[in-house]
Formats: sequence, C-alpha cells, structure tokens
Amino acid sequence: MQPLEWEYRPDGLRAPALVCAFKGWNDAADAASSALSFVGGALQAQRFATIDPEEFYDFQSTRPRVALADGRAREIQWPAVELYEARVPRAPRDLVLLAGSEPSLRWRTFTRVIVELAEALGTQLVVTLGALLADVPHTRPVAVTGLASDAALVARLGLARSSYEGPTGIIGVLHAACENGGLPSASLWAAVPHYVAAAPNPKAALALVRKLEGLVGVAVDASELETAATEYDRQVNLAVQSDPDVQAFVERLEQAAESEQAEQSVPLPSGDAIARELQRFLRQRSSEDPPGQG
Repeated sequence: MQPLEWEYRPDGLRAPALVCAFKGWNDAADAASSALSFVGGALQAQRFATIDPEEFYDFQSTRPRVALADGRAREIQWPAVELYEARVPRAPRDLVLLAGSEPSLRWRTFTRVIVELAEALGTQLVVTLGALLADVPHTRPVAVTGLASDAALVARLGLARSSYEGPTGIIGVLHAACENGGLPSASLWAAVPHYVAAAPNPKAALALVRKLEGLVGVAVDASELETAATEYDRQVNLAVQSDPDVQAFVERLEQAAESEQAEQSVPLPSGDAIARELQRFLRQRSSEDPPGQG
C-alpha cells in the first residue's frame, strides 16, 4: 500500500511553495505548528491528501486517541500527516501546507514521499517552520534564524544565519532530501524563551508567519495572531513580575541581548577599506625606513 493517500489531486497550482511544520522536537512552544495552522485557516486551505502513519510512527510514543463519534461509537484517531492546498489568487504563487507530528521511523522513506509529492505538484520551493528553546528574553522581538539552499534568500530576508551543529530532527533530514532531489528549500526557526516553553507562544508563531510572508510572497491577515501575541506578553510579564528570582533572571537575559546587539551594531570596515589602509601603512613604513633597511 502506498503511504500517500490522495483524497483528490489539486490541479492548476501556480508556482506552489510547500510549507511544512511538525509537532514535537522541532516545535518549541507549539510556535511552528501554530504558525502553519494559522496560515491554513487564514487562507481557507483544503485538505487533499494524507500520509498513512503505519510505516512511520511508533504508536507507543505517538499514541492514537480514542474519541466518541456521534456521542455513541468510539473511534480511533491515528497520528496524521495532512496536506492542504491554499489558492491565493492575488499572490504570485499558491501554497501547499503539510502538518503533522514528527515521525518516529523510516525518516529517509518519509522524506522521499514528501519530495516525490512536491515534484508531482510542480513545487518550486520547500519551506519548513521550526522553533527552538533559547536563552532569550520574552521582552525582545523574536529572533528568526534561517537556512536556505540559495544564500541569496537568506540575505534578502535579513535572516541571522544559523551556526547549529548537532542532533537534528525530521526538518534537517527533509532539507537533505530536497537538496538531493534538486528542490530549492529554506528553513525558518524562531527562538523561544526556555523559561516559558510550556505555554504556546503566539508571539513566536507571528514572527514565523511574517518571515514566511516575505519568503513566499503570500500575505495573510494576522490581526488575530497579533492580538494573541500582545495578550501573551501581558500574561508573561505579570507572571515574571510576581517572582523576583525569575525577574532577575529575565533582566540578565535582557542585558546579554543588549550587549550582543551592541557588538553586532558596531560597523565593520569593508574588505576594500582594510586593504587600502594596509597599503597606506606599508607605504608609510617604506618611506620612514633609512636607505638600505626594510
């Protein structure tokens, strides 16, 4: 049985971008999955396919759920990977959205299914959304780092380049599969304060949505998410102010963030300027040396 199960095949998608988010290791404070869900809701996305979970999930770690159907019958809800299409007539492209939990098994097969799907739909760009825990204060704008197969994408969006090396999740494996398949890809990561990681973070979700808009050229009305982000800040501020130890910790994070920003804002001379200054210095030394020395 093929793992990709079509409900229908979307036709006529315009230069589609495939946007993916996975719950679990890649989704601190639910920021990435919330961002994708918000975009899907705002664009009235429609589900057209699912990936059967049987081959890819350990059901002891990602358990199915029991639910009541019509108040009587009990049904099993299996972990789902769902695919949606979002038609955006006023934008330069349409979107395909992939949402689900990070799989437990056969990551190479799983990502190959996604790449084959992307190719079948004529996808021009694959984008993943992620969120990570970091030593950042909630009082500062959310930092979004990025990786892309095209370095110009990172520069155009003004993303801080990620220098992370270490264990990876399904996102890292998916980008490797895209590179092997010749598909352009980009990854956006929001930094989430680790001391409030247990609560969903709409502020980080909003930051991912805004960066995604700039990347794919599709805008959404995010006023609802903006309101949620403002309320999130208010509630976290109240919680922090009620605990002097936590407040002192946040103040130290703010100071560290300010110091880092000050270091980054110091203008560095260009390579040409350094070369000119070095040449001037060498000429000066040459003219000062007595004949026969130097």
